[in-house]
Amino acid sequence: MSADPPVTPLAGGLPYRVVRRVLAGVPCLLELPPEGEGLRAVCVVLHGAYNCKEGKLGIYSALAAKGVAVLLPDAALHGERQWETPPNLNAREYVWESVYRTVQDIPRVLDDFETEFGKLPVWVIGSSMGGYVALTLARTEKRVQKVAALITSGVWAEPQVQVPHLIRFLNEHRPMTHAAEFPPLPLLLASGDSDEVFPLARHHEVTAEALREAYAQAGAEGLFREQLFPTVGHYTSRMMRDSTLRFLLAE
Repeated sequence: MSADPPVTPLAGGLPYRVVRRVLAGVPCLLELPPEGEGLRAVCVVLHGAYNCKEGKLGIYSALAAKGVAVLLPDAALHGERQWETPPNLNAREYVWESVYRTVQDIPRVLDDFETEFGKLPVWVIGSSMGGYVALTLARTEKRVQKVAALITSGVWAEPQVQVPHLIRFLNEHRPMTHAAEFPPLPLLLASGDSDEVFPLARHHEVTAEALREAYAQAGAEGLFREQLFPTVGHYTSRMMRDSTLRFLLAE
């Protein structure tokens, strides 16, 4: 008779485990397969503004049950990192200061992750503000092999941002004006058609059009996917989550 195993969290009936690490000074949670099982990839999951890593726990744990390490960092100025917030930022500058710093953090976080777990293919999921980071890493971090940008925008029109280094960041990384630099990276852009934060016509449609054209010109049409989810507002719906999992796990 086999031993009764310790209780663990389950995803689709399959066990996984949750551990905490501080990687490159960034507090992180990791959802991992059971001890002793190998890893096939690491997926960095980036939360939105005024949220934290704990808000993404369990959302993509199906990946851990399939051999993918799910890496959940606190974005700069969020969660356990709120103390880092500089004074005198307006609301939009706060968001973009977080994006700016998090884009710099993630390569160092991956370096520390590799020290413990080894080099693995890197996937990225970003929602809302996290989507800004994901779209930037798609162009700047060479280890990234797949990106899912959810409920976000590539327009980046930010008249309220007046901090010089943030203005430079916006101009250097705005997806709408750098769309040609995304192919041939596999990229999913997904939105709800009722998103009140990023209205469809002003954000998803124009971002998708720019990316669609860039991938077509690169002869990589099949590597860009866009999806709209009926009645979904500014949140990751179950169907959006499931579609993201299928996109990442597809060979």
